[in-house]
Amino acid sequence: MASYLPPGAPRPASNANNPPSSQPPPNFRANPNSLADNLHNLNFNSAAPRAPSPLPGTPFPRQATQPVSPFPPTFSHPAPFASRPSPSVVPPPGARPPPFVSSASAGLASNGQPVFASGALPGGQWFPPPGSAPPTMAMAMARAPPQPQPPNTTSRPLMGSSLIRAPPVQPASPFAAAPQARQPPTTGYPYGQPTWPLQPGQGAPPPPITGSPQPPRMFGMPPPLPNQSMTSVSPAVGQIGAPVAGASKIDPNQIPRPIPGSSVILHETRQGNQANPPPPATSDYIVRDTGNCSPRYMRCTINQIPCTDDLLTTSGMQLALMVQPLAIPHPSEETVQVVDFGESGPVRCSRCKGYINPFMKFIDQGRRFICNFCGFTDETPREYHCNLGPDGRRRDADERPELCRGTVEFVASREYMVRDPMPAVYFFLIDVSMNAIQIGATAAACGAINQVIADLPEGPRTMVGIATFDSTIHFYNLKRALQQPLMLVVPDVQDVYTPLQTDVVVQLSECRQHLELLLESIPTMFLENRTAESAFGAATKAAFMAMKGTGGRLLVFQSVLPSIGIGALSAREAEGRTHLSAGEKEAHKLLQSADETLKAMAIEFAEYQVCVDVFITTQTYVDIASIAVIPRTTGGQVYYYYPFSAVSDPAKLYNDLRWNVTRPQGFEAVMRVRCSQGIQVLEYDGNFCKRMPTDVDLPGIDCDKTIMVTLKHDDKLKDGSECAFQCALLYTTVNGQRRIRVTTLSLPCTSILSNLFRSADLDTQFACFLKQAASEIPSRPLLLVKDRMTNLCINILLSYRKFCATVTSSGQLILPEALKLLPLYTLALIKSKGLRTDGRIDERSFWINYLSSISTPLAIPFVHPRMVAIHDLNSKEGDQSLIPPVISLSTEHVNDGGIYLLENGEDCLIYIGNSVDSDILRQLFCISSVDEIPAQFVLQQYDNPLSKKLNDLVNEIRRQRCSYLRLKLCKKGDPSV
Repeated sequence: MASYLPPGAPRPASNANNPPSSQPPPNFRANPNSLADNLHNLNFNSAAPRAPSPLPGTPFPRQATQPVSPFPPTFSHPAPFASRPSPSVVPPPGARPPPFVSSASAGLASNGQPVFASGALPGGQWFPPPGSAPPTMAMAMARAPPQPQPPNTTSRPLMGSSLIRAPPVQPASPFAAAPQARQPPTTGYPYGQPTWPLQPGQGAPPPPITGSPQPPRMFGMPPPLPNQSMTSVSPAVGQIGAPVAGASKIDPNQIPRPIPGSSVILHETRQGNQANPPPPATSDYIVRDTGNCSPRYMRCTINQIPCTDDLLTTSGMQLALMVQPLAIPHPSEETVQVVDFGESGPVRCSRCKGYINPFMKFIDQGRRFICNFCGFTDETPREYHCNLGPDGRRRDADERPELCRGTVEFVASREYMVRDPMPAVYFFLIDVSMNAIQIGATAAACGAINQVIADLPEGPRTMVGIATFDSTIHFYNLKRALQQPLMLVVPDVQDVYTPLQTDVVVQLSECRQHLELLLESIPTMFLENRTAESAFGAATKAAFMAMKGTGGRLLVFQSVLPSIGIGALSAREAEGRTHLSAGEKEAHKLLQSADETLKAMAIEFAEYQVCVDVFITTQTYVDIASIAVIPRTTGGQVYYYYPFSAVSDPAKLYNDLRWNVTRPQGFEAVMRVRCSQGIQVLEYDGNFCKRMPTDVDLPGIDCDKTIMVTLKHDDKLKDGSECAFQCALLYTTVNGQRRIRVTTLSLPCTSILSNLFRSADLDTQFACFLKQAASEIPSRPLLLVKDRMTNLCINILLSYRKFCATVTSSGQLILPEALKLLPLYTLALIKSKGLRTDGRIDERSFWINYLSSISTPLAIPFVHPRMVAIHDLNSKEGDQSLIPPVISLSTEHVNDGGIYLLENGEDCLIYIGNSVDSDILRQLFCISSVDEIPAQFVLQQYDNPLSKKLNDLVNEIRRQRCSYLRLKLCKKGDPSV
């Protein structure tokens, strides 16, 4: 009989008396990679080239049913069906690894729910001695497979074919006409139909947080707080508890995985006069604003601010804010209170200009107040004076939203206006070149715009314009007095101009009939167009010139590579592939803008408050890296439909466009973040134009846009004090009101390293990882970016192990509880589309640009999608949830007899096993075998319960993600996989 060995001791070498076990574990397969074949590089949106659809003769048909509310698109990435390497040493049956390390000793003890595992180095050190090479990712996480590396202006009647010379155009007087009666469809929102305007509010207090066993403490470290916890994972062990020598198989049950919560979390922003750590950004929660702003509007990477820069550097974590000032609240939350101070404007600090908030302290019986940002003492305005109560607070504090709420909205006075509030202007610019017509992109764009007109804001302040372009630019006079719209052609694409100063952008109420007629006619008018060139840059600038006086939103529908006129581009991707040696050395340069002309144009657009959104509907390379400079600088967004299909993509295009113009948004915005003394803003990152060091200019801002604000220390903070952050957004609403949205967050300061790890916000930390990766990929070699992302994760884990868990065994991986999933998400990031060399340049460029403004709740699903089984939906009769339980992203949970749905918020991939019951296939997809899977798939509902449940499931996912998910069917061995 083997002698007893203490926990953590090395396993003795095998001999005749102690042979190694050869019996495989219960879940061992002869070929564990059988289901991973052809799935390791599974990509979203990587469909085989689609055959061009028949030439469309009519616009996109109007839907009879209410469409699903969309959300801005997210980029696709490889599906994480990854194979696992076969173990060289198989543990005997029943052998289980010691799951966790107790805080009381270095022995083995249970610590609740297992959360992570890693291949260990038995008997050796986890981290190298000082002076050695930096640790690799394999030392901090489970092993993964290696990754691969004015001229003439002409006009003609719209319906006629004869070309006539247009007489000189005189300014026309405004027109007035009653709008056409039309019933707009109901707009969908992520949590249901809210009360307009969409603003956040309150809920009930959160449930108590249960604690976990405490980690060992470093000598001199104060006792941890009650909710401090950590996670450790050890290698597989033998029957007597000793680690298995050599390579060890990780117990899948110990690998940390995200566990989605099924219940709604009730969150109070402050409790007991202290900041309450926010719930996970991906969870469903209701916020009650009790002083701090809702975490939907502003989140910090660490919920306790380090007192010194050295402490922050030691932790390895990043200190940053993720600001989403117009985020959509839960319908159960209170709306943001609007406060009007009249012509005097809101009360502010006279030194730093910080706005009044709940953390400013009133003294001298309320006659003065101390700013919580700069510490300056100001006189309270006479009309704002109120006596203090016994507790030192103003007696009216609970009655004034600005003194008891973390988020308020002030009505801007005249001093905040350079000009009158701009109207809501929407200008549509449509590509009508030969390729756009042939693939059906022009018809889809016209049909989507025609339906969206009904959703534009009502009233005389809503103005619209439209133009088309190929190698020339075609403006349309929408003057109501004309019998039909008049086309005005601008042939010079090197020195463009606007042929009319009026009647190009007109009130929607005056031109609705002409606009609808024009949109129905454009696909037919250019049906025989044989012009392949595209003057994207010239057309965009010409449209800007038409909007220059008012500003507004320019929506461009582009289908081919801009090849003529201002900002013309060449096929750099083809050049890079031809010169492979140069492409491999400097491949990242293909992700940079090729022409500074477009950058200069974008800065000019931002100066005149023109926001540009680009909808790219293409089947070829279009150089998104260059085109996307304009949306990023003007606060807009890029939408990407590749390869565009006239069968399945028009519905998503319509939903994306509809959400773009109906979501909560603002125009001509300026944003600034202020911090308490000792902390200052280092830089901003997002979609905006920055002309001043302290402010960011946002010609357009909406509920989906998030800006990362990186912070740094400029002085030492006092332990136990609070550090405040305030975001002030001055913007114009769609209704023409000038408002100031002020969000304030106050967090405690700490000088204890373990407190930083305990209060870390995983979602916000990882969102910062994504944004940093996106900003570095175009300027640095890919391997360096991968190493940096890997080292960011390793340094955090190393610091925790080195300073907060020093008593534990060297053969165990110790993870801070709050960041236990960070290695998993970092590995997913390294495998994603933007950090791989085998993807298309345009796809990687879109990936980068999408991340530049991604919100915190969408950051993790973007690289770590959700997978559910849909072949047994009928067995969920008693389950109240429409979405089945989430399955771990591992081939161990996928079999040939099942059907699985994988979604990332933008696309759905439905994988059909080779042995699926034909009856289930007929009920779900109306096919009898996997060989009949269509290349292009549109979800339909058939007359059976299973099909209805699948439709309900997809619609629920679309509602949660606020996006019209595109579906694709695939099978094992599919060439597109």
